[in-house]
Amino acid sequence: MNDKVFTKAIKKQFEFDEEVAAVFDDMLQRSVPFYKESLKISEFFALKALEDGAIAYDLGCSTATLLINISRKIQNKATLIGLDNSEAMLERARKKCEAFRADVVLEYADILEYDYKEADLFISNYTLQFVRPLIREELVKKIASSLRKEGMFIFSEKVISHHPKLHKDLIECYYDFKKEQGYSEYEIVQKREALENVLIPYSEEENIKMAKNCGFSHCEVVFRWANFATFIAIK
Repeated sequence: MNDKVFTKAIKKQFEFDEEVAAVFDDMLQRSVPFYKESLKISEFFALKALEDGAIAYDLGCSTATLLINISRKIQNKATLIGLDNSEAMLERARKKCEAFRADVVLEYADILEYDYKEADLFISNYTLQFVRPLIREELVKKIASSLRKEGMFIFSEKVISHHPKLHKDLIECYYDFKKEQGYSEYEIVQKREALENVLIPYSEEENIKMAKNCGFSHCEVVFRWANFATFIAIK
């Protein structure tokens, strides 16, 4: 189903409700530059990290696309767990897992409060940016403490620049991308307003510093397009 969420006037802040869930896969493809490529990179490193008996968590798994892809390619026995606090997203994830016969555990959960088992891998695609900055670092600390030594955290985020002109140009570059995907100026403005104070991105440097401050020995960007980046942090 095509994303038409912001063709009408917004009446509330952005949330992952049934209306968004119904078009979310299309929204991702058309709103996140090179989304498929960033997923493929995440999938590649995830498969490298998962040995027999491994445990992986996807925080904010939405419709479970990445976990389904991993499940279909993994050669050994690993436990894949998707967490989300949107029941509408999880309902669509369950249907997709059933259709693809994917061995994925899906749970309705608050990722800030969840009691994680010791894991080999955490994934978070465009989820941290929706966690308030005051508690975002606490979540990353919790992720690090739940990982075994050498465990991996793969996360993708929208990023900003602290150089005023470059920041402005990055936004313009991104809006041009969205127009090429068929979004109107009106839809772009509507979504920007709905996300105001809901999505709060960090710079590339701030994300790396946060990971290191929270217990990771190494963190770097493995994929970036303008103001979208995929990071890998190693405990």
